[in-house]
Amino acid sequence: MGSDAGLETSKRFLSTWLIGGLVAGLSVVAVTAAWPEYSPLNIVGKRKKKRPVRVYMDGCFDMMHYGHCNALRQARALGDQLIVGVVSDEEIIVNKGPPVTPLNERMLMVSAVKWVDEVIPDAPYAITEEFMRKLFDEYNIDYIIHGDDPCILPDGTDAYALAKKAGRYKQIKRTEGVSSTDIVGRMLLCVRERTSSESPSHASLQRQFSHGHNQKYDDGGSGSRTRVSHFLPTSRRIVQFSNEKGAGPNARIVYIDGAFDLFHAGHVEILRLARELGDFLLVGIHTDQTVSANRGAHRPIMNLHERSLSVLACQYVDEVIIGAPWEISKDMITTFNISLVVHGTVAEDDDYLKDSRDPYDVPRSMDILKVLESPLDITTSTIIKRIVSNHEAYQKRNERKGESERKYYEGKSYVSGD
Repeated sequence: MGSDAGLETSKRFLSTWLIGGLVAGLSVVAVTAAWPEYSPLNIVGKRKKKRPVRVYMDGCFDMMHYGHCNALRQARALGDQLIVGVVSDEEIIVNKGPPVTPLNERMLMVSAVKWVDEVIPDAPYAITEEFMRKLFDEYNIDYIIHGDDPCILPDGTDAYALAKKAGRYKQIKRTEGVSSTDIVGRMLLCVRERTSSESPSHASLQRQFSHGHNQKYDDGGSGSRTRVSHFLPTSRRIVQFSNEKGAGPNARIVYIDGAFDLFHAGHVEILRLARELGDFLLVGIHTDQTVSANRGAHRPIMNLHERSLSVLACQYVDEVIIGAPWEISKDMITTFNISLVVHGTVAEDDDYLKDSRDPYDVPRSMDILKVLESPLDITTSTIIKRIVSNHEAYQKRNERKGESERKYYEGKSYVSGD
């Protein structure tokens, strides 16, 4: 009797368990049918699919250089997606003085950097409460990034105070050896040297910038203290900027060469067109000596390594030849398996047309030379002329910015990072 009673109890328990399970299963099916978003599978899938970390960095990006690019590279490493705000012309005029490059050109430059995912035009110079909320709510920004150099507004306050207060601020290491202020200073010094008949030496002051002489400041006879930068190229920095993959065995390799001095929007656009003609874009960057021989003792403004990093940061570029020859030889075409050599219609005074030796003679004879219509009529000389035409305004701007940079360098301490 006891055995029969135990068996009956087990049967009732099993029946209850089965019926309860069936009811629960039907309930889940019904809920899933009515509200698919609450499906257990969907919920588990959402948990597994982690939202990308979105980071924001802003800037003027005027006279954009490899220092800007390295800042963007570091910022991108702090998240999965990098959104960049480009400050409007009006905001720059109010806070710093007239920009050298207008917003449309600066937008092209920033958009072309290979670490940038999205660009926001007309960003404010200082992050306001309203704009910060927009970044968090509309753009889903997790962190706001800036370099270790202070960004002080005209009223003496910190431009990133609100982001820091919100606990959503992260800092990266400033890239040593270059700034827009420094580059403008280089050009101003070159202009003063060219117009001065009293200088006993024809040695270019720009060489002191590009080749690391031991001066810290130079006043160029004007009374302003323009900081002389010391760019120290390292193999690590070049690796950080380089692409990991080379050209495949059947890739159509396009080659374009030049000085690429003061890397600008005109360079970006011609590189974009060149990349569209093949699978792999190889860019040859001429030596400082080659550029000086063809464009004068005051060129280049940026040295070979500086120019190489700027080009490497461009998303359209796959590889560079650092110190490319002026003339393109048959051996070079064979060595790099070049399928097409291109050149833009807008170049720095069409140097190659004035030279008795045509550097494109070999690719021309092989019928692999193509001249591309340059999308923008901008050259390095265009940028320099903008500085010269508004010389006094840029001189005053540099004096103001130079003082803040002097204080930064005098009080700076080591900051870890890349």
